[in-house]
Amino acid sequence: MIKLSILYPNNGRFDMDYYLNRHMPRSIELLSKGRGYRGVSVERGLSGAAPSSLPVHVAMCHYLFDTADDFMAAFLPHAAELQGDMPNYTDIEPIIQVSEVAINR
Repeated sequence: MIKLSILYPNNGRFDMDYYLNRHMPRSIELLSKGRGYRGVSVERGLSGAAPSSLPVHVAMCHYLFDTADDFMAAFLPHAAELQGDMPNYTDIEPIIQVSEVAINR
């Protein structure tokens, strides 16, 4: 299983309300129909390692799919719509990482 992580560094504008209530429901609607879809989670950064410090990432989204090919097959037909929606919630350039899930309980 792979995890596709979209990390938003805490270095710009991020409208969490729009992201959670408009962008992500549409994203989930589209991508969850894909073969190999296993789930999604969204995290809101609260703080860094030191108490009261700023979080490194303001938000993170993690999609689980059986394979990276499954993710790409689900995402590519909708890439223009989903990426085109980004200016509505952020001006941050996200960091994308694909990882192999080694432990999942």
